[in-house]
Amino acid sequence: MLKKFVYNLAEAMTIFPLILSLILIIDPLGNIPIFASILSPYSQQEQHKIIFRELLISLGILIGFLYLGELLLIWLDLSVTAIEVSGGIILFMIALGMIFPTITTTTFAEKDGETPFIVPLSVPLIAGPSILAAIMAYSRQVNSDLKMLFAIVIAWAVSGCLLILTPIIKKVMKARALTACTRLMGLVLTFIAIQMLLEGVKSFSQ
Repeated sequence: MLKKFVYNLAEAMTIFPLILSLILIIDPLGNIPIFASILSPYSQQEQHKIIFRELLISLGILIGFLYLGELLLIWLDLSVTAIEVSGGIILFMIALGMIFPTITTTTFAEKDGETPFIVPLSVPLIAGPSILAAIMAYSRQVNSDLKMLFAIVIAWAVSGCLLILTPIIKKVMKARALTACTRLMGLVLTFIAIQMLLEGVKSFSQ
């Protein structure tokens, strides 16, 4: 019984780096200022409704990509090595953007009283190309759909909790504190991106 518990605990520990990687790629803290800007015209209750809806849509996209990503690779005639290398490059560029942010603004123009739907909150802010590429690369490395699904759901849940708390976090944390957190996560994401890129180069050279 003890051996089984220790084995299960060891198995669970191996998935934590994957969960952390996915959270860093989604970058919920970095998205908070953008979410706050887009949702500023709405009441706090409406903001929570919109965020929750967009989170559910993004979860469906992430899980769908986990199970249909292999078919997409076959359809596009792409190799896993290409996904790992391109995913590493994309993550590295995103990490550089987090460490050295440029002055950009994201706006959402209301049309006929419509609320944000799918774009830009679900895609690309939550389920963007970087997280989709990472899912395809990591799913091959982990080689277990169940583990990958668990990691996606946990990373999504943590990111979702932070995004739902956007109005509160925006008030509590100053702009400098959010910037500092984003740059720190960008630094960690740089290491992850380089590791993914090296894995792709290693697979290509074999």
